[in-house]
Formats: sequence, structure tokens, C-alpha cells
Amino acid sequence: MARLLILGAGVAGHTAALHAKRLLGSRHEIVVVSPNSQWNWIPSNIWVGVGKMTMEQVTFPLEPVYRRKGITFHQALATAIHPEGGDGHDRGYVVARSTRPGSESQDVTIEYDYLINCTGPKLNFAATEGLGPDGHSLSVCTAAHATEAAEQLKAAINRLKAGESLRFVVGVGHGTCTCEGAAFEYIFNVDHVLRENGVRDKATVFYLTNEAQLGDFGVGGLIFTQQGYQTTSKLWAESLYRERNIHPILGAHCQKIEPGLITYEKLDGTIHQLGFDFAMLLPPFRGADLKAYDRKGKDISDKMFNPAGFLKVDANYAAGSYENWSADDWPKTYQSPLHDNVFAAGIAFAPPHQISQPRTSPNGTVITPAPPRTGMPSGMIAKAIVLTISDRLRGKGRTAHKASMTKMGAACVASAGMGIFDGSAATMTMHPVVPDWKAYPDTGRDMRGTSGEIGLAGHWMKHILHFLFLYKAKAHPFWWLIPE
Repeated sequence: MARLLILGAGVAGHTAALHAKRLLGSRHEIVVVSPNSQWNWIPSNIWVGVGKMTMEQVTFPLEPVYRRKGITFHQALATAIHPEGGDGHDRGYVVARSTRPGSESQDVTIEYDYLINCTGPKLNFAATEGLGPDGHSLSVCTAAHATEAAEQLKAAINRLKAGESLRFVVGVGHGTCTCEGAAFEYIFNVDHVLRENGVRDKATVFYLTNEAQLGDFGVGGLIFTQQGYQTTSKLWAESLYRERNIHPILGAHCQKIEPGLITYEKLDGTIHQLGFDFAMLLPPFRGADLKAYDRKGKDISDKMFNPAGFLKVDANYAAGSYENWSADDWPKTYQSPLHDNVFAAGIAFAPPHQISQPRTSPNGTVITPAPPRTGMPSGMIAKAIVLTISDRLRGKGRTAHKASMTKMGAACVASAGMGIFDGSAATMTMHPVVPDWKAYPDTGRDMRGTSGEIGLAGHWMKHILHFLFLYKAKAHPFWWLIPE
């Protein structure tokens, strides 16, 4: 019996665990290590953040699901990987520190035959002084953060109703953030709630982003078909912001957040300040705080991880300048080049470079969105890795399943306001996620698989997906029929 160890139980890790159990059954052991006891459907946190849903509607406990499926679960934070074994271990092993209440000081050591790193991001609020719930801004990255944001938004609305005029700022809190889509969703939901409460005329709303142009979303923007005509995500997004009277501030890197004041640098190198009464600014991501050691105990973290803490996989990390970038740079199998039994999925893998064109201010500040690797791509990559491992364990050869983001299509439904009859959402598809300028020299993507629409039907779709993916994540009957 072999052991598959999965670090993390987010979209990638949980998807990997459920598919591994489905494919391998009781012939092999599936072990999940995650510091969180709850699974969170993160795309719906934006609705929690405006008071349209509660934390309980977007989370559920992991342990009962894993117990029912026969998956071993450790509520713990992985701190070190020993891929070569050593110290009495013949196999690779991971050291993790328990996060279960009452047992925080206990460490657990778990050997493995195969390892999938799905640890997801570390929310790097420390990258900007004063950023985050422990500083002077809000977040919707977790259900708890979103609950606090909703409470603060309600208080701001009460002030507006009392006759005050307030400034709202929504966006990203650093020049290298990768969460523009969530900021896009949240700002339009805030706008929607302000209108519902009849106070929109007393609110000035700003969108603060590291994108050089609206509609970039960290994927370099889109050229797509809308109602039979070609348009761009730039024109499309500009129209939305103009219609909703939201003021964009583009190409911005937050230097410091103080009570009621944001100091930011723009791509032209100028420094500005923006006052606020309510600010939700998303953080940049880092890899989890994992170390790696060889058989003799020597630190090999710099060989296994990139400087941001993401696991290196089968990507070309020596592509160099933007002019040299190619679709071939991107990973296909997500296997570590150093250890053929170690993989990474979702945000945990190190991308070779940005997707958006890199930009730096005259002061040397990088102000470019990092590449998104969440949601649908995370699940598809995790499933492909599990298929590879399953084939190997069942003696079907060493050929790896591929899930390159340069071949993969993805769909995104971005809420622009929740309401059964007056809600709306932007529905976007792209194929591939990472542009391939050799295959599609005019647009970088296949126009047949790249589109965008906005309207009430999109909101219904996103609302239905909320329930479908919670059903899938709870591993109810025929869960695997719901695609990643």
C-alpha cells in the first residue's frame, strides 16, 4: 500500500483528495494535512463581505467528510519537506505542527510515497505597511475577514443614512497582487448594496488597482466575442466602471495604509495620497512557509522553491525578458524537476513569469499583476496530477497527464451585484488561460472559446454554482460529475 500525502485542503487539495480516493479506493492511503478545520468556498466570500451571505453558508467542517470517505486528516500546518528521507526515514516525509485547539505545540511526522503541495497562498499583508485586518484596511480573503468587512460596510451605510458623505476604496494593496477579479466583484457588489440602501449618491467609490488598464485581470486582458462582435476586456470594463460611476486609479502600488489614508505610487513614479472612510484592499500572495531539507539535513529550500516560496515544477524559469516569453515556458505536468514523486497544484506551484506585460515605475517598483492560478485551473491541475499518480500506482506506466494553462480553457463568473431579480454577473470564458501567440498570432487566444457577457442570467449561474460546488466539495452522491 502506497501513501499519497496532500498538503492543503483548498480547491486544489480537496479536489485532489476526493479524486484520489475515488480512483484508488482502499488499495492505497490518502492523507490530507491542512491547518484549517473548515473548507471555504472562497468565490462566495464577496457575498459574505456585503452581508448577503453568512460565514456558515460558505464553509463546512472537513473532518466529517474525510472520515466518511476514508481519508486520513491531520489538522496541522506543514513546516518542512524532507523529499529524500533521512533521520531514520526510508521514504520522503513531511513535518507538520498541529493547529487543532489544545494541541498547538505537537508536531507530526508523515512519510509519503507521493506528495502534492496544494498549500495555496500565504496572505502577505506584511508586504505593505498597515495593510489588512490587523492594520487599517479590510479583506474578503477568508470567511472571517469577509464577515468583518460586512460589519464595517453596514456601519458605513448607517453613517451615509445619517447624512454623511463617505469615500469607499476597493482594490489591491500592493503592486504585485494577483486578485484583481475578487476586487472587481467586491467593488460592484458594494456599489449594488449602496444603491439598494438608497445612499449611493452620498458615496464616492474608487477602484485602486495595479493593472495598467482595466480588464487586464492578470491575464493580459482579453479580445473576445460579445453578441457576435469582437471587443476587448478593456473597453468592456471601462464601460462598467463608467456606468456605475466608479473612479479607477490604474497602475498603483500601495506604499502605506494609515487610518483613513492610502499612500500609493503610480507607474509614472509619482506619489499620491487618497483619503478613505472604508477600504477593502486585497494582499499579495506568497508561498506557504515551507522549508526543504536533503537526506543529511541540509537546507535545499532555494532549490525546491522560488524566492516567493512557490514550488518549482516543470516550467522554464530561465525565459528571461518579456520578448523571450513563450507558451512553452509554462508547466505541463507540475512535477518537481528534482523529485519525480513531488507535485504542486494551484497557487502552490511557481509560475515561470507573469502573464500580463511586466511594468516597473521609474523608481524600480514592480507594478504588474501576478498570474492567477485559482479556481477552475487549480481543480483541473489537481485532477491531472492525481490521474498521473493513479496510473503509476496501478502500473499503467510513467506517462504524466498534462494540464498546461496554455492549452486549458477556463470560465469565470464574476458577480456584479447579488439579487434574484436585480443582480448581475460578468460571465467570461478564455481559451487558453495563458495566451499562445504562436498558435493564435492575432489575439493570443482562440476566439471560439473566448467570450464575455454581463447580465442577470450570469448572476443566476453564479448563485447555482455556489450550491453545486458546495455539493461537490461535500462529496455527495455523483459529486465527480460536476466539472472542476
